[in-house]
Amino acid sequence: MKPNITLIGMPSSGKSTIGVLLAKRLGYSFVDVDIVIQEREGKLLKEIIAEEGMDGFLKVEERVNASLDVRKSIIAPGGSVIYGFKAMEHLKEISEIVYLKMSYEEMEKRIGNVVDRGVALKPGFTLRDLYNERVPLYEHYADIVVDEKDCSQPGETVDKLRALMEQKLAAEKAELDNMLKLLQGESSR
Repeated sequence: MKPNITLIGMPSSGKSTIGVLLAKRLGYSFVDVDIVIQEREGKLLKEIIAEEGMDGFLKVEERVNASLDVRKSIIAPGGSVIYGFKAMEHLKEISEIVYLKMSYEEMEKRIGNVVDRGVALKPGFTLRDLYNERVPLYEHYADIVVDEKDCSQPGETVDKLRALMEQKLAAEKAELDNMLKLLQGESSR
């Protein structure tokens, strides 16, 4: 498995909350990329969006995500990270990508003020438009999908994710063991 885990999903899907809990359970560091962007730019996300527009913000977000250099970390980028090809290519290279899947109705219930959250909402787009545009991108990039439908608490989502990660690790180990047996069989001929 790769040395990091990146959580992707809609705004309010719990990337930061679940990320912190998962980092504590695994003994990993936690990287909130929105905070990294704010620190590097010296501005709040909503200020970057107001000053540089959506395209400008997305360029900053892509640059910061594409430059992350971390190990044994849970990475929580903003929900719009999936628009940045270089960012996603880099994150796929350094981490397992986990999509925290949630329904539109649940997102709408949780999200609050989209401007204060710094949500990258294109002019004229509704939340439904945003959801419909992003879900296929999240699914495309995901190595693992965690459906939060039956998880009422963040801890339940962490447990579900941990179980899925353990299954994936066991499958990878079994595949490596089989390859090793095949190689050993060939070398003894």
